[in-house]
This record gives sequence, C-alpha cells and structure tokens, in this order.
Amino acid sequence: MRGRQSAATPIPRLHRRRLDPNQSCMVLDWAALVLRTSGRRPLNEEKERGSSLFEVRRENSMLAGRSSREAIPSAVMTRAHREKLQLCDALEKIADALPNVDRLKCLGIANAIVPLLRNIHQYEETIIFPAYEAATGGSNNIASTRRLRAEHVEDECFAGEVTEILLAIGHGERVENAEAVGFMLRGFFESMRRHIAFEREHVLPAIGIIDQGAI
Repeated sequence: MRGRQSAATPIPRLHRRRLDPNQSCMVLDWAALVLRTSGRRPLNEEKERGSSLFEVRRENSMLAGRSSREAIPSAVMTRAHREKLQLCDALEKIADALPNVDRLKCLGIANAIVPLLRNIHQYEETIIFPAYEAATGGSNNIASTRRLRAEHVEDECFAGEVTEILLAIGHGERVENAEAVGFMLRGFFESMRRHIAFEREHVLPAIGIIDQGAI
C-alpha cells in the first residue's frame, strides 16, 4: 500500500452519501469525449447492458490492427491528467488553508473525487494498459501495469476516506486537528501526482501519446 496511513482525526465518519457529479465542474462529460475520440455509437444504441462510460469495443484498441496513435485517443488522456492534477491542486489549497477552509468548495470536491477517478481508471485499464503491454511486451512492463492497477485500487479506497472527511467539513464539522487532516490530504494528492508522472514518462510515450503537461 506504499506506506499509506489514514490520519486519525476528531471528525466523525458520516454515512456514505450519494455522490452528485452535477455539483462540481471537475467531473468530466466523459461519455461525450470518448464518443468523439473513439467513434463509438451512443450507449443507448449498444446491445451491451450495464457497460460503463469508459467501456469501448476491443476494435478500438491496438489489437484491431490499427496503430497506437490511431487507436488511442490522446485527447482523452491529456484531459484526464489535467483534471486529476486540477483536483490535486484544489486539495493542496484546502490543506494549506486548514483549519479555515471554504466549506462549499469542500463539498464540491468531495462530490467529484470518486466518480472522476473511477471513470479515468476504468478507461486506462480497458484501453491504455493493454495497448502499452502489446506495444512493449516483456514481463517488466506487465509488472508495471499490474502495479499501476493496484495503485488505482489504493487511490479509490483512499479517495473514499478523503471524501468522507471533506463532506464532514463541508457540512459544518469543526477541524480540530488541522495537521492530521492536512497530512491525509497531502498523502492522497502527492500519490496521484507520482502516478501521473510515471504514466507520462513511461506508459504514454510507448503507445504514441506525448503529454508534456507540467506535473
């Protein structure tokens, strides 16, 4: 688990609320973006039932015989990284401002974290990682994607804890231990930044995507 520990805080855990992506501009219209870049028909025209927004046909991958540059929508990954980094920046501002934070902003970010990460992670695991493994081959690269998948699980679990803390703050709970809350937030967003840096330096170039955005 890369040494992660959840900081104990006096903020009580809340019952999990239903996340409302419409409350935050940080949640992408991933369905429209993927449809534009992959040429897939709208989900309601598909015969597949229960498929997620990021689940695209195998024909859109390198295995369909097209080059990685044609098959992998670079616009999706560029935007995905940008949105994740904007989330990191927003969390860093909250950590820096503790205990005096904008409660409405905490609520907005809390509603964005889990759906944003789940959608991006599923897209990477369905399209990006298989393309990387096919393009590079070798057990070392397969081990790398296995580790990246494990990090996705860790990040989503950690995101749930961060969401509960931000919801508690947003709904008026007093931050009695600002240092502990700040430590938790920094552990979360610094880990995401390292994950993105690895993808930009090693995974994306191997499949023909150059994302040179600053970390």
